[in-house]
Amino acid sequence: MPGGGPVGRVVPTGPAAATGWPSSGPGRFTPAAGESPVRGADGPVRHYRVLVEQGTDQDADAFAATVDEVLGDPRSWIASGELRVQRVAAAADADFTVYLATPVTSERLCALGGLSTERYTSCRLPGQVIINLARWMTAVPDYGAPLDVYRTYVVNHEVGHEFGELHEACPGPGEPAPVMQQQTYGLDGCLANPWPYLDGARYAGELIPGV
Repeated sequence: MPGGGPVGRVVPTGPAAATGWPSSGPGRFTPAAGESPVRGADGPVRHYRVLVEQGTDQDADAFAATVDEVLGDPRSWIASGELRVQRVAAAADADFTVYLATPVTSERLCALGGLSTERYTSCRLPGQVIINLARWMTAVPDYGAPLDVYRTYVVNHEVGHEFGELHEACPGPGEPAPVMQQQTYGLDGCLANPWPYLDGARYAGELIPGV
């Protein structure tokens, strides 16, 4: 989400400590090692780096492998044929960075860009994709799909913002949710969908500018 929760929507709250993962951390990050192959058929290469907050009991290389798998999938943004992706290790080589951060740290990082996430959502700032650890570990209530589907969605959604995509609306009840729909806040009758391309074509809803 590039901003905080839409007006009128209730953001669940509660202590994360009881769930087995921390609600806050030191704000220091461990980078994933190495780099991935270049994924995609054509277009400029967008280089990204992956960092995991220390003290979360999450392995940086394992998180990076999941991000690599999502962004390198032929249903992800590379399906446009207009860009390719590659994970790199050095900050100087990266166009953007994907962070996995505790709710308190993610809220602080997002707030530096003027965004309020109420420690609940993930966000994107220019050059920074910040994934909230709570959402990574538990998804959201009533999502209607396995955790790995939500994880794929949140990576594609926030990286989609980094690639210039705006929020989109549910096309109608029973239809797949566009990946740029704010699925974290509810599906509005749509079905959970983590991919921007379905059956080889860009799948999108009506644009919701400025949200």
